[in-house]
Amino acid sequence: MAPGTDEVEEPRAHTAGVPDPGLGSVAITLPDAEASAPASEADAMEAVELAPEVLANSLGEYVGAWWKRIRGGESGALPILIGLLVIIVVFQIGNSHFLTAGNIVNLLVEATFFCLLGAAELFALLLGEIDLSVGYIAAVGGTIIAALVAPPYNWPWWACVIVGLIASAIIGALQGTLITRLHLPSFVVTLGGLLFWSGFLIYIFDIDKNSVGGVLTIINPVLYNLVNGNMTPLAGWITLVVLVGLFAVFSISRAARRRSRGLSAPPLSITVMTIVVAAVAGAALVAICNINRGVLDVALQGVPWVVPFVIAIIVAWSWLLGRTRLGRYIYAIGASPEAARRAGINVAWIRTFAFTLVGLTAGFAGLVYESRLGSISVGFDGGTYVLYAVAAAVIGGTSLMGGRGKAIHPLIGGLVLAVVANGLDLLNITTAGQDMATALVLLIAVTIDSVVRRRGVVGG
Repeated sequence: MAPGTDEVEEPRAHTAGVPDPGLGSVAITLPDAEASAPASEADAMEAVELAPEVLANSLGEYVGAWWKRIRGGESGALPILIGLLVIIVVFQIGNSHFLTAGNIVNLLVEATFFCLLGAAELFALLLGEIDLSVGYIAAVGGTIIAALVAPPYNWPWWACVIVGLIASAIIGALQGTLITRLHLPSFVVTLGGLLFWSGFLIYIFDIDKNSVGGVLTIINPVLYNLVNGNMTPLAGWITLVVLVGLFAVFSISRAARRRSRGLSAPPLSITVMTIVVAAVAGAALVAICNINRGVLDVALQGVPWVVPFVIAIIVAWSWLLGRTRLGRYIYAIGASPEAARRAGINVAWIRTFAFTLVGLTAGFAGLVYESRLGSISVGFDGGTYVLYAVAAAVIGGTSLMGGRGKAIHPLIGGLVLAVVANGLDLLNITTAGQDMATALVLLIAVTIDSVVRRRGVVGG
């Protein structure tokens, strides 16, 4: 199989299963435990076990296979999605303003920061590791952007973003190198990173003469409007049509290509249903955002630019994790590092690159954070935000034990966190109550996932 390909051959062997976001599970062919020589990378990725729904030939078979997986403990994000709907209903009953267009858009914007932080933490969690410095990496990247775009540097906004993201990625790479090359615990290395980068953040503000009271203001309109600006209503619809069209062409052509090569593919009805669901969900989102939510006769309409920005990042990471060899290696290492090493995977390099992606994604989160507030300050609470990063990923369905999770999980978890915070705020619940409620949601999500999967193991 060529690197990065999304085509997989029919299974010829079965060993330990490694979750695959696109296909359900991937079984990597591993050498016997007593073997002295590891298998080649091609052999390691050659044999896969496809999820039953991929092998289904009709809608009925698909639904049956899906229900069988749920009963077997593979519920995915279904429990938390049901819980999210229940929470939304409760908040709407408590305050009828909750589901208004203005509040929904505010909620989505609020969720973007949590989603990106969770997406950053996802790469560490998939390896069975953790990154406690992700909050301050975001702050450092955002501060570099804010400092360079202001006088006396006056850099172009795009150059500032590139430098800020590169700096965040380098931080992740440095910490990943310490973890993988020196075999240090990620908890200790990133805890040290939390302390070091929080101090480095203070240092940046101390030497930057544009910092007023420990605050750097975003003066560039492009950076400010990433979160605070909106697409025109027409642009929102055009963008939706283009994206759904591309998704439809990709989905149908991919399924046809797989069938032409004699590989398994979902039934056409499933592919069409997926496209329809995506189109309906997108249309609902655009329609809500296009409702005038302005006050005092000032029109405010359109999809915030940050929404497609975050969705694009989630889609990119979904493709990387589910359709590339690199992504499958990350899952393999998270499931069993020793087995992955015996399969010929360069474990140290993959783990280092994963931590680089942690830093890069955290840089995106820092950009969104400062754009939303129009500034970034030395009081950035990176220690608290890292807890929200872990919570967003875990609530969405990512495992703390490694080897299981999807890029969409932080998106779901971030929405849950934003819904809880927003709903409780509308009910005039104090910050203390919001923190305790968030903790309960996290515990409930992990408990449900654990119980369902334990039942699946016992039942199997």
